Amino acid sequence: MLISASRLIGFPILSLHVGGPVAKVEFEVINPDNLKIVAFKVWGAANKNDSELGTILETRDVREFSNIGMIVDSTESFVNPGDVIKLDKIMKLQFSLVGLSVVTKKGSKLGKLIDYTVDTSDFSVRQLIVKRPVLKRLMDPELVIPRKEIVEINDYQIIVKDEEEKIKKVATKEEFVPNFVNPFREPDFSVQRAERTKNDES
Repeated sequence: MLISASRLIGFPILSLHVGGPVAKVEFEVINPDNLKIVAFKVWGAANKNDSELGTILETRDVREFSNIGMIVDSTESFVNPGDVIKLDKIMKLQFSLVGLSVVTKKGSKLGKLIDYTVDTSDFSVRQLIVKRPVLKRLMDPELVIPRKEIVEINDYQIIVKDEEEKIKKVATKEEFVPNFVNPFREPDFSVQRAERTKNDES
């Protein structure tokens, strides 16, 4: 299942043990080395004594992802910042994809990243949603760039392959051509008469 990262903000976290929501997503923590969400910073989490729980949920502790929320076993899935050394190092990077400039290897500016899609099966980044520069926005307001087109990421830019035309083609939605007969359409009697005449002549 693909979901836009912007939809994850405020997304409910449900506990099987509690039988309902226990927290909401505040923001995602991305590992820049593999472009995967490794954890979520959460808010609103409290235990029975109304004291704050740990405010980090690692994605490996997400039991199931559904339209109503992310499901975990219990509130024990939450950890405090600093409890997991590897995760703490990634959080200190404060890496964020949104806002980075997107350019090709030849230096052509494609635009600025405004969102991205995430595969909820492994929480990996699958597509980049890029807002075009003002002069190019009339023709292509947004580009959807697949993960495989990414060459390099640094603190300021995402560098993609020099195949801008290919990227545009991927981003364009295919025209839907229905292949069924509309049962509510008025019958075309002229066609029926022509077919009847043809059958009579034969």
